[in-house]
Amino acid sequence: MLILAIDTTSPAGSVALLRDVAVVSEVASADEEQYSTRLFRDVERVVREAAVAMTDVQLYAVASGPGSFTGVRVGLAAVKAWAEVYRKPVAAVSALEAMAFQSAAATPLIAGIADAHRGQLFAGLYERIESGMRRRSDDVVMPPAECMAYLVEQAAGSPFVIRTTSPEIVRAALAGSAAAGTPVETADAALAPSIGRLGYSRAQRGELVDALTLDAHYVRRSDAELLWHDRK
Repeated sequence: MLILAIDTTSPAGSVALLRDVAVVSEVASADEEQYSTRLFRDVERVVREAAVAMTDVQLYAVASGPGSFTGVRVGLAAVKAWAEVYRKPVAAVSALEAMAFQSAAATPLIAGIADAHRGQLFAGLYERIESGMRRRSDDVVMPPAECMAYLVEQAAGSPFVIRTTSPEIVRAALAGSAAAGTPVETADAALAPSIGRLGYSRAQRGELVDALTLDAHYVRRSDAELLWHDRK
């Protein structure tokens, strides 16, 4: 199965082309260029390097959030359009799940954590299973201390490790918290390969969506929604 995997949830966005779970071509970038410009160029590059055409892609795997509102919207809009035009299915993957999936720890429970800014963290607890990952808790956005307490509660006494793109922030949050002593791993910021592999697992389980039902996984409401709510 030829899979085009896309992550635009952070400035270090990435695109990868996989054949089943093997990466054929990959592009990762940490520059300041806008997603709307870079994404299509990066997709064109991975397709060209693999000597295939967009019509050859059989599945789109995309990070549906949480992360940058603009980034998530751009990535989902592009995938929705391709899925509609080429009539191909989509696997929507949480960026936090992709972080957790990167871990090689023997511990089954892995928390994916990202900096949500504004003094908050995005976090989700996942359990490794034979076919990929299974959500153990809802992805949330919380202040650091509350976030650590939430993960401990969801783990229900079982040990877990943390995989994060913001290890310094997480280690500071762990100090003196209910999760003090929890191992912290630094996640690879290029999530596209993991998103593609999780997409393949979803395809094997029949857990795919189409262009119409693909939706964002923001976790936190946008500034516009918050402002509208305050005025109301």
